[in-house]
Amino acid sequence: MKATLNGRVIADSDDIVEAAGYAYFPAAATHLDWLEKAEKTDSDKACPHGVQFYDVVVDGARHPRVAWSYERPLPALQAVGGRFGFWKDVHVG
Repeated sequence: MKATLNGRVIADSDDIVEAAGYAYFPAAATHLDWLEKAEKTDSDKACPHGVQFYDVVVDGARHPRVAWSYERPLPALQAVGGRFGFWKDVHVG
């Protein structure tokens, strides 16, 4: 499975964990050099799983808050800890 943005592959792996309708990629299969931590909103701070959103910056273009990871997932989402999910402009498939 791949996560792509404007034709660029951000993540590529067959080791996918699906949860709550999203595919989560391992960090080792993700272009971490393209991710920049986004400032946490009040909603982010209230998330019980410790969500951290990321902007994806590729080819000089910033795509705000299109990736995320859970820093302290509760048992229901433990399997996605240390992995990255994508949404909005990112195509996953």
